[in-house]
Amino acid sequence: MLKTGMIIAERYEIVEKVGSGGMADVYKAKDHKLNRFVAVKVLKSEYREDKTFISKFKSEAQAAAGLTHPNIVNVFDVGDDEGIYYIVMELIEGITLKEYISKKGKLSIKEATSIAIQVSMGLEAAHSHGIVHRDVKPQNIIISTDGKVKVTDFGIARAASSNTISSNVMGSVHYSSPEQVRGGYSDEKSDIYSLGITLYEMVTGRVPFAGDTTVAIAIKHLQEEMVAPSIYTPELPYSLEQIIYKCTQKSTDRRYENMEEVIADLKHSLIDPQGDFVKLNTVDNSAKTVVISEKELGEIKQIPKTTKQEALELMKELSDDDDEEYKEKRREEKKERAAKRKKKKNKSRLITIIGLLIATAALLAVLYFGASKVGLIGGSTEPVQETEPVVQEETKSDMTVVPDIVGKTVDEAQQLASEAHIGIQSKGEESSTVERGRISSQDIPAGSQVQEYSTLKYYTSKGIDTVTVPAYDSTTTAFAFKKQLEAFGATVNISKEYSETDDSGWPYTEPGYIMSVYPESGTEVNASEPITITVSRGANVGDEYAVPDVVGMTENDAVTRLGKFADVQVVYQKADPSVMEGTVTGQDLEADTYVDPDSTITITVNPEAEQTTAAVSQPTEQTQTAETQNTEVQTAEVQPTATPAPVVAEGTWVCTQGLNTPDGYSGGKLRLELVQEVNGQNQATTIVDGEVLQFPYQLNITGAQGVPTGTLYMHEEVNGTYKELGFYTITFSRID
Repeated sequence: MLKTGMIIAERYEIVEKVGSGGMADVYKAKDHKLNRFVAVKVLKSEYREDKTFISKFKSEAQAAAGLTHPNIVNVFDVGDDEGIYYIVMELIEGITLKEYISKKGKLSIKEATSIAIQVSMGLEAAHSHGIVHRDVKPQNIIISTDGKVKVTDFGIARAASSNTISSNVMGSVHYSSPEQVRGGYSDEKSDIYSLGITLYEMVTGRVPFAGDTTVAIAIKHLQEEMVAPSIYTPELPYSLEQIIYKCTQKSTDRRYENMEEVIADLKHSLIDPQGDFVKLNTVDNSAKTVVISEKELGEIKQIPKTTKQEALELMKELSDDDDEEYKEKRREEKKERAAKRKKKKNKSRLITIIGLLIATAALLAVLYFGASKVGLIGGSTEPVQETEPVVQEETKSDMTVVPDIVGKTVDEAQQLASEAHIGIQSKGEESSTVERGRISSQDIPAGSQVQEYSTLKYYTSKGIDTVTVPAYDSTTTAFAFKKQLEAFGATVNISKEYSETDDSGWPYTEPGYIMSVYPESGTEVNASEPITITVSRGANVGDEYAVPDVVGMTENDAVTRLGKFADVQVVYQKADPSVMEGTVTGQDLEADTYVDPDSTITITVNPEAEQTTAAVSQPTEQTQTAETQNTEVQTAEVQPTATPAPVVAEGTWVCTQGLNTPDGYSGGKLRLELVQEVNGQNQATTIVDGEVLQFPYQLNITGAQGVPTGTLYMHEEVNGTYKELGFYTITFSRID
């Protein structure tokens, strides 16, 4: 165990131990080179002597370090320091999915499906790079405090799979595929099986196979069918249950071919919960129950002798009578599910017939009155006053109307939701004119029809004119962070200071990036209370500095690149239509000339259509006057970010995340397309079309009102055709 204050590789200072697993301990550490907090996973001492294991561990971890995806915990560094083997990863504030399930008992259908989609996206990205996780389980899935889902521990599982597995790391056996517990070859379909088991646990609150020993559980994976998840969760949609079945087929040929197919069916299940669209392959009668041999038992590695003997005894007890008894149990379960579906179908059919009868009666009434009017019936020629027929609309089975919970207390909202047969879930607090403590907004509009047992998410009001300082990391530029704060209605001051340097003279914080924020992230402040961002000027180079060339850059990139200057002023001036909006068209100090970095540099930016010509400075704290502070705040709403900025109106939902350079990007024109689910239908919006972007790229997207998430698809033009580079799950926040 490492001690607090210990430094690894002359760079990572141990702050505290935050967790422990079967093969490694996890520490929070300070990266003194990049001035950020990271997670350091250190192998336990019993694994440090196995050279083969260490070699595989390093190679697999290095491969995982090449993965960059919003749903994967990024690996920054791999190495060893005097026999301490470590992996450095991004530090995620949150809890594991295992802890989340334990806390809630079981998850709502939509929540479980959303988590499964995000996990699948991360695994799909890994599989596309030839990396198989081999240890997918809730303990290796992290839900961050902002709701993002990330998969961790890529690489370490593969190294372990070829090494002796002892009982202290066999907790994974609950999620292991049949081919894994037999010690056979495993590929991406093994990850699909483990995902299916994880999804089963999310919707039922339990694992399908349990036992007193790891071997007993392994045998169940090989030979037993799991209890239908709908037995534990009667409201489980038919389509999601079929997805779980297809993921967890014992034969790899009967599972999904790849994660792309899993994602497609999971998304389809949100739109058509009771649909019969999941196609299970025909059962191969020649491949009945697999009986594990003593040789295969021996391949379940490093099992204590008593456990081996117990496994053999369990095998002998699997007689034909037991098999028939199990089959009879499964037949009864299938009959019960079939009866439930038949009852539901009959109910729906009866409602349809009643609706048709009412419609027919109304139609006959219309014909009767029409005939009476022209004297064909009853012999009367008196005019008859026309009446509108009242036709009762056919109600959909298992649908309910969303109540209006805005302005209600949480207890009142729970009562209304209970009456409507839906659940409610808090998404946190937000600034609002609604009385503090009452519900200020809901994600599904009141009056909408939704499936029973859906989840209605809401925000609680924390009163007027308050701002919570958001989180930032080493990739967040000061410019982008300032824009984000101002979009929230905050008052921002900028202070620029030189950064401390390491022994080689390299600054701990690069110019243009954040050194500190006061008040700190997570603090709630009044909108009128100024938030001070201390921006790095990099290392102190004296009074001579070569002016960079920033013409053609976005405003964000240019201001960041000029971070060493004490004062950067921006002038907006309309340029030729051929020049991209939001880019720098000129600078008053000539590139590559040497000047004092305490000088003022002015850049000219081609404004957006909604912007006015204005000058905004980023002076040092010592020279910033009240007048320039007011100018900065007043013009903040019309400054461009690194992307075309939509007008942010009250109640608008925006995303301001940053994107790193995607794998495989060759510098061509890009198309960004946002897809969101709006009222049960996918809605697509083109964000960028045919533009070359500079990375890191700062998003500033307005999404559908009340929709907190979306998927951003990125395509690059290659030889006249757009090819998909990848996609990102992005989140939106409401701005009042």
